[in-house]
Amino acid sequence: MIQYLPILLLIVLATLFAVVSIIASAIMAPRMPNPAKSAPYECGIIPSHEPPERFPVRFFLVAMIFVVFDIEIIFIYPYAVISHSLGTFGVVEMLVFGATMFVAFLYLVSNGALNWGRIRTREDTYASRTSSSTIRRVGSNEQTAA
Repeated sequence: MIQYLPILLLIVLATLFAVVSIIASAIMAPRMPNPAKSAPYECGIIPSHEPPERFPVRFFLVAMIFVVFDIEIIFIYPYAVISHSLGTFGVVEMLVFGATMFVAFLYLVSNGALNWGRIRTREDTYASRTSSSTIRRVGSNEQTAA
């Protein structure tokens, strides 16, 4: 039991540090709320409308693609380390695993995970764009030119 004492001590110290940090930040944090600080922030642009209640399904599909390929890479590293000792069995297992991941990828693509609307042309993007329509000053509701 004595060999587990350093681990127990580390867990107690980590927990104590987390609790003390949270309490200290709650006590010592400056409290000067204003509308600019409580407003949502996205790339320095003041939002002109409220966001929808739900994220689009495509957002979650892209997240699923990330998870699928992340899992694939996690399992490929150990295979690469011991591939010589696995022989033909390892190659077949990796082909089955790769096929499974590819089927998951095809499912996500067929459900529109990578379709983000119509392709914009350069004319669509810059036709009505001016400095007064794209630059907004923080804290003001009206648009001003730079």
